[in-house]
Formats: sequence, C-alpha cells, structure tokens
Amino acid sequence: MPPTRRILGAAPLLLASLIAFNTPVFAQDMPPAAVSVQVMRGQPLPIVNELPGRVAATRTAEVRPRVGGIVVSRVFEQGSFIEEGDVLYQIDPATFQVRVASAEATLARAKAAQLNATDQLRRVEALRERRVTAGVELDNATTTLVQADADVAIAEAALQEAQLNLGYTDVTAPISGIVGRALVTEGALVNAQTDIMATIQQLDPVYVDFTQSSSEMFALRRAREAGQLNMVSDDEAWVRLFFDDGSEYQHPGKLLFSEASVDSSTGQITLRAEFPNPEGDLLPGLYVRVRIEQGVRDNALTIPQMAVQRDQSGQSYVYVMQSEDTVARRDVSLGRTSGNRWLVEDGLQEGDRVVVAGAQKLYPDAKVVPEVVEATEEGAEEIAEEPVNPQDAATAPQAAE
Repeated sequence: MPPTRRILGAAPLLLASLIAFNTPVFAQDMPPAAVSVQVMRGQPLPIVNELPGRVAATRTAEVRPRVGGIVVSRVFEQGSFIEEGDVLYQIDPATFQVRVASAEATLARAKAAQLNATDQLRRVEALRERRVTAGVELDNATTTLVQADADVAIAEAALQEAQLNLGYTDVTAPISGIVGRALVTEGALVNAQTDIMATIQQLDPVYVDFTQSSSEMFALRRAREAGQLNMVSDDEAWVRLFFDDGSEYQHPGKLLFSEASVDSSTGQITLRAEFPNPEGDLLPGLYVRVRIEQGVRDNALTIPQMAVQRDQSGQSYVYVMQSEDTVARRDVSLGRTSGNRWLVEDGLQEGDRVVVAGAQKLYPDAKVVPEVVEATEEGAEEIAEEPVNPQDAATAPQAAE
C-alpha cells in the first residue's frame, strides 16, 4: 500500500485519540459552577395530612304529618330557605273541626253534671246538719261530685287533644333550613307519623366527615410518645378544605372530634370538622379533600425538592459542601413533603451546607462557587424557578468521565 494511503487511513484514529486525551483536560479547565447553598437549621414543621371527606348537613329533619288526611295545599317554594314554624302543607281540617265541636259539647255536659252534683251535695249537707238524712246519703253525694269533677277533667283533656289535632292539620317546619323537593302533592292521602312529605337541611354551618387510616393515627401517637413531635389539640387544629378541582374553600374550619372506634371493614377512623357556609357552596354529599394540622415536629430539617437527585437505583441524594469549596454526594432518607420541601429523616445534620440550586451540573469533588440563601418557602420557590443551562447540565457527565 502506498505511504500516502497509510497516513490517510490512520488519521481518524489519531483524531479520536486526541479528543479522548483532551476531554478530561477540558473538564478540569472549566470554571467552577455557581451554586446556591442552604445551611441546615432545625425549625418547627407542622405535620399536615390531606384526607378524603364528605359534606353533611348539621341538622336534617324529615317532615312527617302528625295526623292523617287529605292534603289540600302546599304553601312552600321548593328549594327555598324556611324558618322554623313556617307552614309547609295544609291537611283537610273538616274532620278535626267536628271533633273539636264534639269535645266542647262533652265538656259542657260534664260541667253541667258537676254543677248539679255540687248543688246536691250542698242540700244533703244542710239536711244532715238538721239530722234529717242518714250519713250514707252524704257519702253518696260526695262521691257523685268527685266523679263529676273527674268527668270534667277527662272532657277538658279530650278537647285539648282535639284542638292539637286540628292544629296539626297545618304541617310546619321543625327546623330552619333549606327545604328540598315536595314528596307529596295536593289531593294525596297521608298517614300520621309514616309518610315523608319533605326534607329540611340546615347548611350553615356544615359538617365535613373525613377518614384517616388507623395506622397513620397510631404512628402519630407513637411519634408523640417518643418525643419526636407535639400533637395539636382538637380546639387548636386548623382545618382547610379543597374541592376536587384543587381550588381551596375560602373559610377555614375547626375540628370537632374523632371517633373512639375503628371501622372494622375499612380500618379507618372518622373525624368531623365544622365549616361556615354563608354562600351555600358546600352541599351535603359533596366530595372534598381536607388538610388538617395534627402535630408539630420540632427541629425538623427540610430541603427544597429540586435539591434532591436520584440515581438509577432510585436512591435519593444531595450534594453537600466540603472543604476547599468542593462538593460530596450524601445519601438521604426523605419523609413527608411540606409545600415544595422535603422533610429529611436521615442523612443530614444541622449545620450541613446543602446545594439547593445548580445540583444538576455537579459531580463528586467538583469545585463550585457557593452562594448562601435563606431557608424560606419564598426563597425556595424563587430558586425552583431559576432556569438551568442545558449545555452546563450536559457537560457535567462528560467531565465526570
């Protein structure tokens, strides 16, 4: 083969060797990357859980007739707000008016008999004083008056019952609230205490019943007993509500109680909160998400989520500053999230300086130019919005090689 051809054939191999030889030198000659560093300081961290729940009315009443009869009119507007005592339906009162008249007549007759017995006793007592009649006649007159008094009492009670039943022909609202649809119409025959004519619900305030697994509840209690966190009492716990579209309900609520038993079929514990509902946005049966503060963890270490990297095995790690402005990889164990931050369970200590922005460009023992930032939610959000130069991120793996 001619010498010229041999030289041309070896040129690609020589060029590749030069590139491979110069790559580490290029990485070493790169200027140190500018990174943001946060000093780990323990601070109180609220333990907030998000739990599923349903809205329920604080008071629900089924409107039932107290007397049976034919419905002659409906006097409420369906879906409207009504006050306690407002008339909802009217039942035909004719039969009950007749019963009142009969009871009044019976009472009048009983009072007449009572008056006659009183006069009879007075005459017998006068004759007895003159020793004209025997003592047995006085006893009989006394007994007759007592019976007449009892008959009057019975007649008065019967009249009162008849008047009550006549009043019950006006079916009234037992509570104030929103009345639902009418379940009976004019002309329908209703039976006393059985037929439901309408339903009234009190919707301001409302209850929200939500559930939490018993394992989570017991874990919180174990953490409290171990001194890892302070539990929040029911009257101090703040409760926020979120709709299924992610929007937050504008009014905060308060925790009322948690059940003292566990549902055997689901292993859940039911808790109840109360929320004001002046605008009527919360309707019974509505699915919601509830965020509740159940404790406070003292001296908690948190880091922004963007500071955390993961390797191919899924292990979480961060870069920590060491001497001479170099970084080292530190594996961490993460707990729950709080906003845009992770709770660090293990792997970091108070005083460690963690790279929170620019970690995508780093590799172990890389030289950096650190800039300390404050550990605040606002600062973390500003850091999270800082763009990363794709060229720099692509250069880091090459330099690591």
